[in-house]
Amino acid sequence: MREAGHRVLFVTNNSYAKIDSQEATLKSIGIPAVGDVLTSSGAAATLLKPGQRVLVAGGPGVVEAVESVGAIVAGRTDDGSSTDAQVASDANIDAVVVGFHRTFNFESMRRASAAVRAGATLIGTNDDATYPTSTGVIPGGGSILAAIATASGVSPIVAGKPNAPMGELVRRTLGTNDLSSCWMVGDRFSTDGAFAQTIGAQFALAL
Repeated sequence: MREAGHRVLFVTNNSYAKIDSQEATLKSIGIPAVGDVLTSSGAAATLLKPGQRVLVAGGPGVVEAVESVGAIVAGRTDDGSSTDAQVASDANIDAVVVGFHRTFNFESMRRASAAVRAGATLIGTNDDATYPTSTGVIPGGGSILAAIATASGVSPIVAGKPNAPMGELVRRTLGTNDLSSCWMVGDRFSTDGAFAQTIGAQFALAL
């Protein structure tokens, strides 16, 4: 497709891994992708402003994305900090950004939901309830987001596929608002197919 002059983007709801890690994974199977990977973390970061204080309930990919737009990672829900340190770091949090991470626990939920109840905007990188793995289905970032939303009583803004923030990131990257000639190829109709509808693109389901 590239040889035919087409731009190829890899649009993923994987919020955990950093961009260079995801590019390296694609390179390992023979697909160069430097500059062509768009993540749900990146989409979530577009909702932030420089200087905003962010509490991260997610992995290194979320931290990278938050810092890339000039926002400040004031704390991480899994940083193991003391209660006194949390009182200082979690004061005046502007946003809580939630993504998949295996260290999520009750304390993470308590800390994140407290910040949201105090006025922070709740942003989810994605709301995928589960992820398929080689050893079976595991809880996804959406399950973590749902727990924090329930505990805080606040509905989140969700950035990743199939939602509008990811669509805007794709349009910005391609430099066009008209994506009617583009094809979205994915293995989940509920996510990838719905995203194609969101951006006005064609869709092909990978079986």
